[in-house]
Amino acid sequence: MSKVITEELINERLEAKGFGEKQQENQDLARESVLNHYGVELTNDYSSNADFNIYEESTTDGYSVWIATSDTSNISICEDVHYYDSDLGEALAEAIKYSNGDVDCPETFYVEDEYANYVDEAIDELFVYLSERYEEEVIDELTDEGYEQQD
Repeated sequence: MSKVITEELINERLEAKGFGEKQQENQDLARESVLNHYGVELTNDYSSNADFNIYEESTTDGYSVWIATSDTSNISICEDVHYYDSDLGEALAEAIKYSNGDVDCPETFYVEDEYANYVDEAIDELFVYLSERYEEEVIDELTDEGYEQQD
């Protein structure tokens, strides 16, 4: 009797890696899995030691803009300043994805509100990206272990 790769088996392995249905259904678990994978720690405690910063500033005429930068002393108007906070999820996801931290020595990312919509959007985007990568990895592992895919 041959061993067959099933959705349940894939999910079991994905959950062990932190990217299965259990994590997908719980925003806190998904956040933990993504941040641990990339070696990033979010904080709302402002510090000049943060590796990446997202915060709100006011223009001279009273409008709000959001800054997303790794270098607060050298802000690029074209790249780091966002007129809408809805643009911040993509900036945060990209910064997390290309961070250089690890679980033992994480990079610190300052965000004024750790539970803002843009943070959730970034986590969701990265969770889906990593889940797909891990699913391919799990299927390869199972195939190497002698499992066969169903037709």
